[in-house]
Amino acid sequence: MKALRATATAGAALFMLAACTAPSAPQGGGAGEPSVQQQQAAAPTDRQITDAYLYLLGRVLILRQQRLDFERDGFQWNQLVYREPGGVAWANPNLDVAYSEAWVAVDEKTCVRLDMPKVNGRYYTWHMLDGWGETVLNINERTYPSHPDGSYALCLKGAAVSVPAGLQRIDLPGKTFRVLARIELGADPAGAARLQRRFKLTPLGQPKIDPPIEVPVFTNKNLPAAEVFDWTDAILRGEPDIHPGMVAVRAQVASVAALARSGAEGRARVDRTIREQAWQALQAQIRNLGTVRNGWVRPSIVGNYGNDYKTRTAVALVGIWANNSAEVTYFGNRGLDGGQVYSQTFPAAALPSKHARYFWSVIAVDAQDFKVIPNPISRFLLNKESALKYNADGSLTIVYASTLPSGTPRSNWLPTPAGSRYNLTFRYYGPDAEVANGNAYPPALVRVD
Repeated sequence: MKALRATATAGAALFMLAACTAPSAPQGGGAGEPSVQQQQAAAPTDRQITDAYLYLLGRVLILRQQRLDFERDGFQWNQLVYREPGGVAWANPNLDVAYSEAWVAVDEKTCVRLDMPKVNGRYYTWHMLDGWGETVLNINERTYPSHPDGSYALCLKGAAVSVPAGLQRIDLPGKTFRVLARIELGADPAGAARLQRRFKLTPLGQPKIDPPIEVPVFTNKNLPAAEVFDWTDAILRGEPDIHPGMVAVRAQVASVAALARSGAEGRARVDRTIREQAWQALQAQIRNLGTVRNGWVRPSIVGNYGNDYKTRTAVALVGIWANNSAEVTYFGNRGLDGGQVYSQTFPAAALPSKHARYFWSVIAVDAQDFKVIPNPISRFLLNKESALKYNADGSLTIVYASTLPSGTPRSNWLPTPAGSRYNLTFRYYGPDAEVANGNAYPPALVRVD
């Protein structure tokens, strides 16, 4: 996990906000132009400004990560980056897997060849997301039972391209995508690393790739405000939103962008509304991602969001690159006191391993950037591979604390940050019906005085 500590710290340090302001536009009122009073009468409401901002911010968060990938981590289009276990610095990573990552580009004339190894006895998936954070593809034995590995041609839907013999064509609903190939580390991380490097990408030509929209590398503490509307035209013309139900909010985005360009007064109103209302609405969305039980929130929707762009944006902030519910069920527990001791006991009849076909895990992340938290013993998760000690009745007690409490098995302790708040993320990969249907939640945390 040395790579994790280094990247988590470096990633946090890199998030510096670059100021981005647009010149003021004329106030209007000339021949053929609406007066200031007419503009104000037709101006969007505060609610419309807030909704438009929450819609655009989701795309901007993906663009921020794209810029970091290329500028910080040296990504190249259609080339895989093989990560060491724990070697990622984005929000809420899955530490149970080896990641292979890429940005893939296709066009009307060019496909990309994918070669995947045969994987037995451990979880794996080839996961692709679009530029709005929507899952568009998983390739594994569940989604492609007749072709769970081998060779594929990833192509733009509708492209009149001749695919080489022996490749299964898969059509994609756009031109650029983020890839995360996951292979469970399990009890044999070295074996996972060997499989990981047998994933291969080969461009079948030279796709035309539009220059990315360059947003500043901002921090979660200093999110961009009115400046997001400076990128409206490029965003609306660029990456398509796969959900037709977004037409109305996209029209609101254009209306708010016009207000922000209308002059100093209009821009100030947009900026003020974002700072006083939209940011609070975003935090409320994060707090209310789904149903809460036992102190744990289970997102109502994840990975594929339908028309729920507000949840999509919230997930892009707190857990970018989330997969869909067919693959995993996530639970979150927010705002915990890092100096407090909490215990969590799973009854013998409801151990976490009983609810996961593949694996379960719990990690602690900081409460602002949602990054994995360094700690003195370099333990960043507990999972099915941990050497956990069970109670005499077969139950399992996990303890979350900044220092090891007396009487607690060291193996059952997940360190937390004294003096600051943190969140927990609990994952069930291959959830059983009880978890998938929302009938089973992790047990409540109990404060230990």
